[in-house]
Amino acid sequence: MPNIKSAKKRVLVTKAKDARNQAARTQLKTILKKFDAAVASEDKAAAASAYKTAVKALDKAAASKLIHKNKAANKKSALTLKLNAAK
Repeated sequence: MPNIKSAKKRVLVTKAKDARNQAARTQLKTILKKFDAAVASEDKAAAASAYKTAVKALDKAAASKLIHKNKAANKKSALTLKLNAAK
């Protein structure tokens, strides 16, 4: 445990940011799983709706540097291929 006041603050701030980032990562994973489930159910309307939500979530995650922008681009490309193959 740190003794210096600024180091104590860094511990608290880092803990808060880690919790926020973990929640955002979990939410992103959930959205991607919902898209996979919609594609598996072969419901085109639900899959298209889930696709829009997933792409928006990936863009937000990349903008907030939760994931790298190239990873977001690769995920979006893979989602698009899945969506097109399902139709």
